[in-house]
Amino acid sequence: MKEIAEGKKPLENRLGISGWIWAGRYSLERYLYTLQRISGLALILYGIIHLIANGFRIAGGESWESIMSVFEHPGFTVGEYLVFAAFIFHSLNGARLILQQVGLTLGRPKPPVYPYTHALRRRRPIVLGMGMLIIALLAVVLFDFIV
Repeated sequence: MKEIAEGKKPLENRLGISGWIWAGRYSLERYLYTLQRISGLALILYGIIHLIANGFRIAGGESWESIMSVFEHPGFTVGEYLVFAAFIFHSLNGARLILQQVGLTLGRPKPPVYPYTHALRRRRPIVLGMGMLIIALLAVVLFDFIV
């Protein structure tokens, strides 16, 4: 507020969309937040494609068969596995965020002494358990894809 009162302009956000991926020394929390955004956008895109493809069913069986033949391409199979992986990550990370918002994963507060620490740096068991669960479910999805 002091800078605005003196007539100085505050610093702008010059990072743009590239700042979502790399903007310095981010913690694991920031990268999980970014992946939450990306997986949410991917799930919305999948939902739109799903609704449009199912809309062809109204036009009749011939139209339905023609659109389903497009989705038999191997690229769409890979995309389905990626959507499933995004769903697993998005739901488990959302559950982690809910637990964190409620305060169950934060632990007892510590005095603000430099260097500051947060719950992820203190290696909370719930956060690590969620991470291992995400890795295990993604491994199951990838195993099914490879075999």
